[in-house]
Amino acid sequence: MAAINDLIMQIQDSALRAKIEQEVEKLSKQKKFGLVFEEHLPECTPLYDVPVRKGGTVAIKTGKVSETYVVLKINGETATCFPKGDGDVVELPVAELVTVAEFGEPVYPYLKPLDTVCNAPDSDLWHTLIEADNYHALQLLEYLYAGKVDCIYIDPPYNTGAKDWKYNNDYVDSTDAYRHSKWLSMMQKRLKMAKKLLNPKESVLIVTIDEKEYLHLGCLLEELFPHAKMQMVSITINPSGAKRDNLFSRADEYAYIVLIGDAHVIHPKGVGDEQEVRWWYLRRTDFSSRRGTVKGGTAQFYPIYVDDTTKKIIKIGLPLTPEQSIKSAPSIEGATAVFPIREDGVEMNWGLTGDSLKTLIDDGVVRVTEGSENQPYVFRYLSANYKDKIHEGRWAVRGLRPDGTKIVVEVDGKVTRATTVWQNKLHDAGQYGTSLLGSFIGTGKFSFPKSLYAVQDTLRYFVASKKEALIVDFFAGSGTTLHAVNLLNAEDGGRRRCVLVTNNEVSADEATALSEQGFKPGDPEWDNLGIARNVTWPRTVCSIKGRDISGAPLEGDYGALIEDFVLNEEDTVVSKSTGKPISKKIYIKKKVQKLPKLAEIQRASGFETNAAFFKLGFLDRTSVALGRQFKEMLPTLWMKAGAHGPCPSADDEAVPIMLVLPENKFAILTEEAAFPEFEAAVNSLTQIETVYIVTDYETGYCAMAKNLRASNTYQLYRDYLDNFRINTGRN
Repeated sequence: MAAINDLIMQIQDSALRAKIEQEVEKLSKQKKFGLVFEEHLPECTPLYDVPVRKGGTVAIKTGKVSETYVVLKINGETATCFPKGDGDVVELPVAELVTVAEFGEPVYPYLKPLDTVCNAPDSDLWHTLIEADNYHALQLLEYLYAGKVDCIYIDPPYNTGAKDWKYNNDYVDSTDAYRHSKWLSMMQKRLKMAKKLLNPKESVLIVTIDEKEYLHLGCLLEELFPHAKMQMVSITINPSGAKRDNLFSRADEYAYIVLIGDAHVIHPKGVGDEQEVRWWYLRRTDFSSRRGTVKGGTAQFYPIYVDDTTKKIIKIGLPLTPEQSIKSAPSIEGATAVFPIREDGVEMNWGLTGDSLKTLIDDGVVRVTEGSENQPYVFRYLSANYKDKIHEGRWAVRGLRPDGTKIVVEVDGKVTRATTVWQNKLHDAGQYGTSLLGSFIGTGKFSFPKSLYAVQDTLRYFVASKKEALIVDFFAGSGTTLHAVNLLNAEDGGRRRCVLVTNNEVSADEATALSEQGFKPGDPEWDNLGIARNVTWPRTVCSIKGRDISGAPLEGDYGALIEDFVLNEEDTVVSKSTGKPISKKIYIKKKVQKLPKLAEIQRASGFETNAAFFKLGFLDRTSVALGRQFKEMLPTLWMKAGAHGPCPSADDEAVPIMLVLPENKFAILTEEAAFPEFEAAVNSLTQIETVYIVTDYETGYCAMAKNLRASNTYQLYRDYLDNFRINTGRN
């Protein structure tokens, strides 16, 4: 490209030069490998609660939402409409139409309260569930929490070819030739906005997927997060395997882990008695680390002198050059010179330089034991980061051995480091997803929910040490993520907050049945069977209250019982080959409690937390600017201020001059003339963290904000309106 650019710069005609530069730039973006898809397929969203108005864009409720009309006029119950594509003006019943938001069109969302569940009146921790198309919900979340989210966990549609998701309000199935392109377009738009939510200093994005789209998803994530660290893990979710005709049975799915900034895996503390930590062998073992290779260079082949009487290291010799044999090393009387030589005679390298080894010897973390003929003594050591682990409280020194080395133990037992392959019986989606959900809200309402423990374990690896973490799931499905967050909080006393987003779609079969009965999308009968109201929210309420959908207390605890082989009896028998007595252990298969900590959490007790349920609606820009929709805006301001305490409500008509809400940790000033009184009230309360000031004047806003002690101040309604006017999702 550099050579081409140099040639272009030699073109004298500026217009021609600019045109060629433009075409070369286009060519440079073409991809021979990787993702090639239509990035700007139009995506429309039906807005069932927005009235049909003159000049608005609408679609027929029972038709394709992408086939839109412009309303020319409304005469009673009839609308005169002009199709945006080819066609003639038509007369359509207003009741058959729905207002449509097209991709890139500015919208002004608000939160309409639907319900709450409160199981901890004294706690100000409130989770939220938002019923919405997640594209517009993400626009709202960008206004609320840009750069503040610690973890996003999503389980998007897998695009299996079944009717499991919609694009432009139409189900995408295996007959759609563009289904992969549509899926990628849908995911790209949402992941671009999700990226804006994540804390750039330290956060994680987790996306689950199966084999249908994992390659495409991986390329898309690499493209959108070029500076992040990324791994993919395989999770066994169906140990017996799901049958695939003429193929291997499918037993696992995948999770992409995208680590932003300083984010890293937090390995859980061990469980059980203290165990001594692992000491590493000083001699390298892989053949690529043999003497003379680049790995380790020449600095890590040197003699280590061990006193033949005390069995202690008394000196570290200088590294030998590649030309020197081990016989050329100086000898010390009464000591043995030890080199890193394998049993088969291959000369290797030590795992540390001499200086690093000496530091660890001085620290008392290098052990010496008898070896073999080629290497008379074996050395083991603790890596230099052992001090960090002691400082963190994970390891501790419990005394000294006779040779003077330290006895170092893992305080809470042995830590098991997770690999990229997860084979945990508790991740079985059938038993701990489908069956568990059925015990809460009844069976047959949702297909393929995640195992509660699989989601909990995934989150734990990244938010275990973040007890105030903000976690978002904008493909919420049955609500497993919020359930897992509550379980994690109950286990370790955390106050992590979860925001769920899900649409309220009904299944394809339910849509057919409802249509045959004369119901349309947006009707109450239709909405009541949607996923948000029929699955996600009921599960949230049941799990928090500790009661099933019928009101009966939930049985059992969260310490899952699984089948495993356990020792039944032990006997002594005589070996037929040696004639010596040997121990014979007999095992039987039985249900065993595998999660002792979680066994203390009874399902019937629920969780000491609260949640609010909202539906995403859309406001008129002019009405917002004039301050006429204060009541509608209040839940949005509550969420932006951190969702502390129950969501406040406002009078239907009167707009208060000011609103100071210590329980919710925010305050609003709507009349500038009342600022002196407002200032005194806000500054006298340490609870107030966020302040909203309604004013059209930037200078006046800055002057007032400077006199307030609150951590965060915002100018209304300019801050809100500018956000949605600018952030339309086109870029």
